[in-house]
Amino acid sequence: MPLRLNVGVSKKLGLPEYSSIGASCNLELEVDSMLIHTDLDGLHEQIRGAFVAARQAVNDELARLQTQAPPAVAPHAGAANRPTQGSGALTNESQARSNGARVGTNGPRSRSAKPSTANQVRAIVAIAQRQHADLEGLLRDEYHVDRPEDLSLNQASAFIDQLKIASDV
Repeated sequence: MPLRLNVGVSKKLGLPEYSSIGASCNLELEVDSMLIHTDLDGLHEQIRGAFVAARQAVNDELARLQTQAPPAVAPHAGAANRPTQGSGALTNESQARSNGARVGTNGPRSRSAKPSTANQVRAIVAIAQRQHADLEGLLRDEYHVDRPEDLSLNQASAFIDQLKIASDV
């Protein structure tokens, strides 16, 4: 009896004027259920391959969407708490930091963001090593940084959660 494997990847990018675009990809495939008993490493390799394929599809779609993004519209006076034009996400001025950096984007850490902690960096490295993951590649693809030390506190926390979820698969 085949084993059904469902893998999903979602990613959202912030755009100017507090709008955003997002993409997700869910793959469902069947694998030989005997791999759990006979070739666990082979099963993990197939799962990782599905994640890589889904992540690449999401990144390709986001790149395509960014080239089609409509030009930013100047906000009207008093529009601070009203939705802005973009992907339909509700935003307001409280989401901007005093230096104008967007909150919650996957881009490089801004100067005002709290840096990742030493414990977070150790956890990221340990989990990635245990999974035989390409840590540098994941950091570059997801957060556009080269080292876990370059992540913000929130980014490091989200990345640890992402790695843990991948290890539970």
